[in-house]
Amino acid sequence: MEAIAKLKNVPSSPRKMRLIADLIRGQRVSKALGVLRFQPQAGAAVLQKVLLSAVANWQQKYEGERIEDADLFIKTIFVDGGTMLKRLRPAPQGRGHRIRKRSNHITIVIDSMAPALPVVESAIESSENA
Repeated sequence: MEAIAKLKNVPSSPRKMRLIADLIRGQRVSKALGVLRFQPQAGAAVLQKVLLSAVANWQQKYEGERIEDADLFIKTIFVDGGTMLKRLRPAPQGRGHRIRKRSNHITIVIDSMAPALPVVESAIESSENA
């Protein structure tokens, strides 16, 4: 019972975003939202939105389940490097230094700690096996 949320091309370096992602890896969703709310970094607000999107995706996927009973936690979170904007900054003696404006891709997978309900076989399948 897992759900995924992705956000691509976030204009922040992957290194800065990974520092925040490491804080919430493996945490329960409620605790992770509390941690992100009080982080001073700008990337924390972005990660909070992606986490809320993952929760909304989980609710959409499993409409019959109650979110309180599911006991959601962050199963996987990773930050990959995105495209790089390359700019030139004037330097002394007619040279130019390259400025790399980095971006990243965030992927969050949340899962339920509660055991999934067993799948009930239909009567047709059980009569065929007999």
